[in-house]
Amino acid sequence: MIWKKMLALAAGAVAAAGPAYALDAGAAKALAQKNACMSCHAVDKKLVGPAYKDIAAKYKGMKPEELAASIKKGGAGKWGPVPMPAQAALSDGDAKLLAEWVLAGAPDK
Repeated sequence: MIWKKMLALAAGAVAAAGPAYALDAGAAKALAQKNACMSCHAVDKKLVGPAYKDIAAKYKGMKPEELAASIKKGGAGKWGPVPMPAQAALSDGDAKLLAEWVLAGAPDK
């Protein structure tokens, strides 16, 4: 009986702790810089493309895999007339890391 209560408490603690991983914001930002994403995007202001914080707000609740696919495919018309070039050379893992970072508002840490 006691072990059932302990198991239930442990399960509740794990659920309250949130995701099993933490976003590596430093690695994501370095990846964005390495792949020239920061040439068109900034965290909190529009450059050629929208600010990452605006992207996060517009796509709140979107799955990272969906945004990662959009990053790899590129596109036009979602944010105005300037197209975003495809980033097809990104691995699926790198595209997902970037998507998670952008959806989180492009944090520094």
